[in-house]
Amino acid sequence: MGKAARERTLADNEARAVTKLLRVSPQKLNLLAQLIRGKKVDKALADLTFSRRRIARDVKKTLESAIANAENNHDLDVDALIVSEAYVGKGLVMKRLKASARGRASRLEKPFARITVIVRQVEEPA
Repeated sequence: MGKAARERTLADNEARAVTKLLRVSPQKLNLLAQLIRGKKVDKALADLTFSRRRIARDVKKTLESAIANAENNHDLDVDALIVSEAYVGKGLVMKRLKASARGRASRLEKPFARITVIVRQVEEPA
């Protein structure tokens, strides 16, 4: 028996990839999401390759995963893909204590984030 298949939430010309538990604040990750949003995938990959940010490597892996999902699971043309959406969400926040002066302690928060990348196939104008 089993459960009924869930309806697909994306359009037929879209594919998605999600990476969870990235050890970076959502605010810093959103800077890279803004960098690739709306670009063709080859240009977005080039921008992430030469970005100096540490987390750019993980965002690039997420984008490559979305491209592979589009190609293998949905039979989309890789050369006609653009990054239609790239958005960031909050993850968990680890709370730690940092020793401070005079026997006190201060709170140290280590945030996690998630990124979702959606690629869409567009038709080239003839």
